[in-house]
Amino acid sequence: MPDLSREKLEPYLSGILGTPVQVLRLSMLGERISAGAVKEYGYGTPVLVEYVAGGLHRKAVLETISPGPFGHEHMSDRAQMLLWDYDAFRRLPRHTRPLDVGAFLSQGSLLSLGGAEEFFLLTDYVEGNGYIKDLARLQDGGALTELDLARADALCDYLVDVHRLQGTDPGLYTRRIRELLGHGECIMGLMDSYPTPHDFITADLLTSIEKRCVEWRWRLKGRTHRLRRVHGDFHPYNILFREGTDFSVLDRSRGEWGDPADDIVSLTGNYLFYSLQRCGRLEGAFESLFLRFWGRYLEMTGDREILEVAAPFYAFRCLVMASPVWYPSLSVEVRKKLFTFLAAVLEADSFDPAGANAYCGA
Repeated sequence: MPDLSREKLEPYLSGILGTPVQVLRLSMLGERISAGAVKEYGYGTPVLVEYVAGGLHRKAVLETISPGPFGHEHMSDRAQMLLWDYDAFRRLPRHTRPLDVGAFLSQGSLLSLGGAEEFFLLTDYVEGNGYIKDLARLQDGGALTELDLARADALCDYLVDVHRLQGTDPGLYTRRIRELLGHGECIMGLMDSYPTPHDFITADLLTSIEKRCVEWRWRLKGRTHRLRRVHGDFHPYNILFREGTDFSVLDRSRGEWGDPADDIVSLTGNYLFYSLQRCGRLEGAFESLFLRFWGRYLEMTGDREILEVAAPFYAFRCLVMASPVWYPSLSVEVRKKLFTFLAAVLEADSFDPAGANAYCGA
C-alpha cells in the first residue's frame, strides 16, 4: 500500500463527507485474541482512521488487499474484490457500513470511486482487416497464396517472440491452468452454457470431458517452468492485418502469463475449424497452414514439451467452436467432429499435429 498520510487523507475524506475533516490519528488494526489455532495469513492489514468532521469525533477503517495467491496476483483482482465489498456490504442487515471505495493515485493522493456504476476502457483505434477475412476466403475456395503463408509465418514469429519472456512467479502458472478449467469464460463456464440435451450433446458427455480435464489439470499444474508471457486469446477476430504482413492484435485475455500452448492452440484450432466446415476434414490450404504453423513454432523454439500439454487447451477451444450458443448455425456433423477431436486429444499422451484427421475420425 502507498504511504498513507494525514495530508493526503484529509482532502479525500472532506470530499466524500462534504465537510472539512481533521485527521487525528492513524494506527494499524490486527487480531490480538486467539482461540485454538492462530490465524497467520490475511489478505491485508486494515488502518484505523480517527478524525473530526462536523465537530464530531469519528472512526473509520481503511482496508487494502495485498498481492498474493488465491486470485489476488493482479491489481485488477484486488480492485474487483474491493468493488464487490462496497456494493455488497450495503445490502446485508447488521453489516458494517461502507463509506466509499477508492484508489491510490501514482502521487499518493486518494480517488473516490464510490459513485461509479460501471467501468470502461478507452483504447486507440487501429486500422486493419480481421484475419478472419483471410480464413473466410480460403473457406470459400480461394487459393492459398504466398501472402497467406507469409502472414501465418509472421504470426508464428510474433508468438515466438512473445513467449520468449519467462515469468518469475510459478503460482501464476498454477492459476492459469486452474482457470483454464474453472474460469467462467473457460471449460466449465462454457459447458454450463450448453443447453442439454442438444442433438448428441448430453450432460453425461460433458461430465466425462470435465473429468478428463481435471486429470489434465493435475498433469500440468506442476510444470511451472513453462510460464511465459502470452496473448491469451489469439484467434482470428483479434488479429488485424494491414498491407502485407503488418498487423496488430486486440483483446488479450485472462492475464499476462500462461502456457504458450494457449496461443498456439487458439490459432491452429481455427485452421481446423474452418477446414471442417469446408470439407469435413483438415485438408488443402488449412492443412498446409496448420502443419506449417506447428512445424515452424517447434523448429524455432525447440519446445517439444508443448505437445505434451496442448490437450486441455484444444478441449477449451473445441468447446468454444462447437458451442450452440457461440455458433448456433454450425452443422451437427462439424460439432460431432470437434467433440471427437477433443475426446481423442484428451486421451492421447502427447498431441501429434499430423494426426489431426485421425483425432477427428475423418
